[in-house]
Amino acid sequence: MKISNTYLKYILIAIGCVLLAPNTSHAGGFPVRPKRLLLSPSFSYFYADRGWDSLRRKSLFADGGQFESLGVSLYAEYGLSRRFTLVALLPYVKNTYEDNNAKTVSSGLTDLEVGIRYYLANINYIYYFTVQGTFITPLYNDLALGYKQQGAELKFAFAGSGKVLGKNYYFTAENGFRQYFGPDGPFQDRYNGTFGLTLDRKFRHQVSVSLSGFYSTSSFKKFSPIQAINKNFAFNQASLTYGYTFSRRFSTFVSAGHFINGRNTGDGATANVSLLFKPFR
Repeated sequence: MKISNTYLKYILIAIGCVLLAPNTSHAGGFPVRPKRLLLSPSFSYFYADRGWDSLRRKSLFADGGQFESLGVSLYAEYGLSRRFTLVALLPYVKNTYEDNNAKTVSSGLTDLEVGIRYYLANINYIYYFTVQGTFITPLYNDLALGYKQQGAELKFAFAGSGKVLGKNYYFTAENGFRQYFGPDGPFQDRYNGTFGLTLDRKFRHQVSVSLSGFYSTSSFKKFSPIQAINKNFAFNQASLTYGYTFSRRFSTFVSAGHFINGRNTGDGATANVSLLFKPFR
């Protein structure tokens, strides 16, 4: 089955909005101390010129089609107490789909996410278990930027650190279940696993590998130009990240990734630069 150009544009716009949220796995599983603030602005890029259809068959986009998405986002986490933190995510994207016949550009703020993270337990202050509840609200009227529906997510995370082969390591594993409230609002499962190593004794250089994925399903199985966003798709992605810590208050992370497989999605490549600030300790 061929993916029509119109169908394809909205599939990719939806995926672009999803992918350009910052990867905060380097912070998400570990506690932020009370009255401490963590800020992480991110700059992201996504590109695809081919994709998988509903039967997971891959082909080039019709008429020389190409999709790219640029994103800027700000993630923040503030320690309310030893167990509770307040989290927020504000993303902005610019999506462009162009083929031999036309060019479509959509840009603007997407979904604001605000939530509470609770640190359930720890094992010797090395391994941490957390649960997070998040409320999602749209900041746009253009249906090309998202579902324009409110939603909620419940996310579980497990993180830890230790030593292996003389190197310090850390890991995070996260799984979030999200439901959008509206006509045929999709249910989504978002998951991510990261394993990283510090390369020097001063903890300045680190590398990590991640495997992440996304599964979205809805009672609405067919594409609708009115709703403008595909609600049934899936993909898995592998990423490699390098991080450098300048000081206790400032770090930077550079990552690149590529899709492994998918359904109703582009076969995309991603790049991301994230900064991590701790303004006061």
